[in-house]
Amino acid sequence: MTTIDPKAPILITGASGYVAGWIVKNLLEAGHTVHATVRDPAKTSSVAHLQKIADHSTGTLKLFKADLLTDRAFDEAMAGCELVIHTASPFIISGYKDANEALVRPALEGTRNVFRSVERTPSVKRVVLTSSVVATYGDNQDASNLPNNTLNESHWNTTSSVDHQPYNYSKVVAEREAWKLHGEQSQPNRWDLVCVNPGLVVGPALTTNSISASISTLQQFGDGTMRFGAPHLLMGLVDVRDVADAHIRAGFTPEANGRYIVSADTLSMLQMGSALREKYGSKYPFPLIPAPKLGFWLIAPLFGMTRDFVARNVGHKIAFDNGRSQRDLKIQYRDVRVAICEHFQQLIDDGLIKKK
Repeated sequence: MTTIDPKAPILITGASGYVAGWIVKNLLEAGHTVHATVRDPAKTSSVAHLQKIADHSTGTLKLFKADLLTDRAFDEAMAGCELVIHTASPFIISGYKDANEALVRPALEGTRNVFRSVERTPSVKRVVLTSSVVATYGDNQDASNLPNNTLNESHWNTTSSVDHQPYNYSKVVAEREAWKLHGEQSQPNRWDLVCVNPGLVVGPALTTNSISASISTLQQFGDGTMRFGAPHLLMGLVDVRDVADAHIRAGFTPEANGRYIVSADTLSMLQMGSALREKYGSKYPFPLIPAPKLGFWLIAPLFGMTRDFVARNVGHKIAFDNGRSQRDLKIQYRDVRVAICEHFQQLIDDGLIKKK
C-alpha cells in the first residue's frame, strides 16, 4: 500500500495534452499543487487554458519546461513530489517517414528519462503511467481465441512492430520499459508503478490545441468519408473525464497496483455513427450501412489504411474487461455515446467540422 500526502506537489508530464488537461483541472480544483511540464511554458497557446483553470481554482499551478528526449529535464519539476503522473508521449498517427524515429524511440527514451528522474528523486512514492489498451493487443484478431474475445490486464501486445501498427508498438515498448525500470530500482519498493490503459478517448477537450485520434475519426463522420458505409471495425472507447479520474484515483488509492484497462464500451464505427445520427439527424452524412470488407480492403489505401490492417481488424470481434478499474478505482463510466456527441459538437464549434 502506498499513501500519498495530498499536500505534496504532484507532477504531471505533458500537461498541455488532451487527457492531461483534465487531470490538471481536477487536481487544481481539488486544491492540490500541480507541477506541470510542457515543452515551452512561454507558448501562450499551449498553457493559457491551464493558467485560466488555476486562476479560478483553489490549487496552485507551477509550469516547468521539459522535453522527453532531454536527460534530467524532469528533475527540477519532480523535486518534492510524491506522485508522478506521466502522460507525455509522442502522438503521431500518420505523415511520418521513419516510424522508429517519430514514435518508438521518443516513447522509449522519454520513459527512460522520466524514470531516471524518479530514481534521482527520493520523495517519489508512486508513478502513474498513461499507457493504452493497444499495449494489450496489436490487432483485433489477436482476441479471436480468447474467451468472449475479451482482453484483460494479463494480455500483452506481441504482434505489433515498427513496420506494422507502429503506434501500438510504441505504447507496448514504453510500458514494458516502465515495468523493467520499476523492477530495477536501486532501493527496492521505494516507489511503485500503476499503469492506466485507456481505449480510444472521446469527449470535450479543454483547448482547441488538443490532439487525439478521436478527432480524425469524428471528422470522417462529418465530411462524408463514410457516407456509403462504415467498416465493421470495433474499438474500445472511454470518456476523457473518466480517463482523467482513473489517473487520479490510481495515484491516491493506496491499494492500486498493476495495470488498469479503462474502457467504457466497445462500439463499431456504424454504432458511433448511429449515436451521432440520433443527435444530429440527417444534417451530416453519417453511415447507414456497414461497408463490405472486401470492398473496403480494396480501397483501404485511399483512407490511409493498409490492406493488412483491414484483414487483421475489420470484422473481428473484440471486447475489454474493465472490472479491475471498477473494483479497485471505483470508476463509474459515463456513456461514451454522449461523449462522442459532445466531442463532435466541439469540433463543429471549433470549425474542424463544417457547421450545417
